[in-house]
Amino acid sequence: MKKLWLIFAQTTTIGLAIWFLVTLLKPEWRLPVAPQTPVVTVKETQATASAPAELSYSAAAKKAKPSVVNIFTSQQARQPRNPLLNDPLFRRFFGDRGQDEDGQRPSSLGSGVLVSSQGYIVTNNHVVEAADEIEVALADGRTASAKLIGSDPDTDIAVIKIDLSNLPAISFADADKVEIGDVVLAIGNPFGVGQTVTMGIVSALGRSELGINTFENFIQTDAAINPGNSGGALIDTRGNLLGINTAIYSKTGGSLGIGFAIPATTVKQIMEALIKDGSVTRGWLGVEVQDVTPELASSFRLKDTKGALIAGVVRNGPAANAGIKPGDVLLSIDGKEVVNSAKMLDIISALKPEQVVPMSYVRQGEQVDAKVELGKRPKFNRR
Repeated sequence: MKKLWLIFAQTTTIGLAIWFLVTLLKPEWRLPVAPQTPVVTVKETQATASAPAELSYSAAAKKAKPSVVNIFTSQQARQPRNPLLNDPLFRRFFGDRGQDEDGQRPSSLGSGVLVSSQGYIVTNNHVVEAADEIEVALADGRTASAKLIGSDPDTDIAVIKIDLSNLPAISFADADKVEIGDVVLAIGNPFGVGQTVTMGIVSALGRSELGINTFENFIQTDAAINPGNSGGALIDTRGNLLGINTAIYSKTGGSLGIGFAIPATTVKQIMEALIKDGSVTRGWLGVEVQDVTPELASSFRLKDTKGALIAGVVRNGPAANAGIKPGDVLLSIDGKEVVNSAKMLDIISALKPEQVVPMSYVRQGEQVDAKVELGKRPKFNRR
């Protein structure tokens, strides 16, 4: 028995020795083992109470909001109040119509932007048009009566002024550097609910021929703009003024994602003219024009559709005195190419009255060069 035990022990020892040598020299001969699940190291982001700074525009809103004001206007009644309007039964079924108890029409509501620490505020002309009284409410709770400095219906810009101290004027951005896709914020008082900030992007630039104003060069945005935002600020992500919100495209009266703002470059130009002179002086040619269609281009033997067709000439006006006639097609004015009727209007309006400028036009297939002395653009009734 003892001999058998010694043989077993020796055999076991030799077997373990052989297994050790095999695993050392030939690891691939080892018995397969169950695969282990790999351990993946994940870098976890520390939770924060707010969004990362690069995704928040609170700094821009905080900078610009104090410069945006609410504007309340009222108009004195031109006719005596109908006694029927005071009848409680009438007011129950039809509401309170006409002027209020002080003989004034109900106040309208809009927005404006403080552009100077001296109290100058830019807003839309249609916000303060025909107003007898203008009241301004600042973001810090102060209120003040405002007086109209000047207005320009052709661009729908007006300047009013208040007399208060420590006014937070907004900084102007370079609107010429704005690009489609830039993030913008709209600040105003929509529906009278109080100051509101909405966000969007620049959807398009240079929008014109919309029939909103005589001179159009709008920034289009999808930032929500609603009634009450008129005259408010469109700002960039640094809190600087890019434009003045002026109109929306809507079939319901609410925002459909298509809003329009007057660029800051135009706002500044018109604002300075209104503060200096109370009005804007523009050059005037005294013609009625229309765009050149392919059919008209073929009829007038033009190479392309560029130019502005003279549809009418004001008698004794600058164009008539220079010999321009209906049927002529303007090609250039003061060395600038006339692409269409809107461009022609922009070129002429940027020139000064009594300025003599060269122009070229086509008459019966022949190009004619001439000079014209511009007149002063008269005020037209937009209604």
